[in-house]
Amino acid sequence: YFTDRLKNGTSSTQTDTYMFGNMSVLLAQLPLLLFTLLNSFLYQHIAEKIRIAGSMVFILLLFILTAILVKFKMDQDHFFSITMATIWFINMFGAVLQGSLFGLVGKLPPRFNSLFMSGQAVAGIFSGIAMLLSNIFETDSESSALGYFITPCVATLLTLCCYLVLPHLVGATRHHDFFLLIVKVKLNNFDNGLDDIGETEACKKLNEFKQDPTEEKSTVPQVFKKIWVMALCVTCVFAVTLSVFPAITVNTKPSGLFDGKDNIFVPLCSFIVFNVMDWIGRSLTSRLQWPSMKSHLFPFFVVLRVVFIPALMLCNIQPRAYLPVLFNHDMAYIIIMSLFAMTSGYFACLSMSYAPQLVRPKDAETAGALMTFFLALGLSLGAAFSFGLKRIL
Repeated sequence: YFTDRLKNGTSSTQTDTYMFGNMSVLLAQLPLLLFTLLNSFLYQHIAEKIRIAGSMVFILLLFILTAILVKFKMDQDHFFSITMATIWFINMFGAVLQGSLFGLVGKLPPRFNSLFMSGQAVAGIFSGIAMLLSNIFETDSESSALGYFITPCVATLLTLCCYLVLPHLVGATRHHDFFLLIVKVKLNNFDNGLDDIGETEACKKLNEFKQDPTEEKSTVPQVFKKIWVMALCVTCVFAVTLSVFPAITVNTKPSGLFDGKDNIFVPLCSFIVFNVMDWIGRSLTSRLQWPSMKSHLFPFFVVLRVVFIPALMLCNIQPRAYLPVLFNHDMAYIIIMSLFAMTSGYFACLSMSYAPQLVRPKDAETAGALMTFFLALGLSLGAAFSFGLKRIL
């Protein structure tokens, strides 16, 4: 869709004057990195509801604008400028939203973090299925684009409504279960042995907790000193993942099971397989947490994932000039992609779950926000590495 809108003339050999792919990646990663970092420092000064609900409102408006532009014809330069601006601001508000949500989830037990991370993977599965159906039915680019842009409008509106209604549903129970859960978790982290305290005692302890002068929040550098291993781990996980997926793996050609079915192979065996296995890896952490957060094996296995980079590059990715093809069959590619995705989801989710547990309860939100920045840093590094890896393929 964007290629058609920005094409000069009718020649299919016309060069990409606007460098749309490169510019869109750059203007997506820069605000993501910048504003996840700013959110780590400024979240205490802006109310949580404003950060979360406000970000969703602006994201909704920007996607509505993007959908309208599909049917609105304009000069190519103006269209390119508006599109680049929307990419910047969507990722800017997305960074604030994601950082705020990770900070909020960081206050809750680790299993909530696993559920939150699993939700991201489900979104990836949804987009992969949408791509597959679009290819199967051979929908024209304009209709596909309109469907792609209307979908996040509906999803964002639904999410915003759920977020606004949730506090009222919790309050309607008249038991404040949500807040009592947080209190119990905080108390358990201090090893007070109060697993089954009642509501009255929990509220009393909550007031004591709030008034405790010794429980001032730590500074960002102090929190980072406690979670730096997990921060580097999540950066490494996403740097390895984004260095080959999807920038390089999207060019994999079928050989064996899917011969002559290029329009099905990439969305099914690259995107859907990756996102399903990524979801399985993330979901697995709700039942299995190994290695432990203090084990030296954890960073070792995270770094060991680097072996997937040459493994995937030696699959049937075309065009190529230097490296040979060692794993030519589709099944080999699917197996490697499955292990690659599952380990990505597993170790990313564990890193994000472990970090808030390494700090005091009052610093859990700061830890969650900081981890979001390092997650974004991993995405940016991976995107940068992919350019170099393409040249040596």
